[in-house]
Amino acid sequence: MKSKSGFKWVMNIAVVLLLAFLISGCSALDFTKSSSDPAASSDMSSEKTRKTTAVYYDFEDILLPMELVVVNEKTVVVSTPGFTSGIIALKGRVERRSLLNFFNANMQKDNWNVISQIKSPGTTIMVFQKVSRTAVITIRDEQIYTYVEVGVAPTVSAEPGLSESTLTE
Repeated sequence: MKSKSGFKWVMNIAVVLLLAFLISGCSALDFTKSSSDPAASSDMSSEKTRKTTAVYYDFEDILLPMELVVVNEKTVVVSTPGFTSGIIALKGRVERRSLLNFFNANMQKDNWNVISQIKSPGTTIMVFQKVSRTAVITIRDEQIYTYVEVGVAPTVSAEPGLSESTLTE
């Protein structure tokens, strides 16, 4: 008689575990969508897979990858009505080449003109310009992190005679 009640006890535990397994597996399903609307299901799947990978911080037209975090001790931003300038220092575990491609593509999308790029084995300097401002992005590889500095300053317009040589013969 004891063996029958032991068997029932094991079976009851097995049934409870099986039900718990089935319920937890079904809880991940979304029952709010109807499967008859393929357009709605594709929209929902694209919303679930679409992730924010970049953000705008203090400079409203310079997109920064989310893999980089701001280094507050080295960041200085000055905002005045109609203008923001300064340096945002960031760090992250991102390859320098990936950051170079990211900034090249996104700065141009935000209507920045490429002025210059300087590449060395450990550092890349990128210079971009708009009508009233200049941005300099420095990317440095170090042992653990890659460091990025984004500097934005007003463009200095050269007055006639300042950039020309004033030497006379």
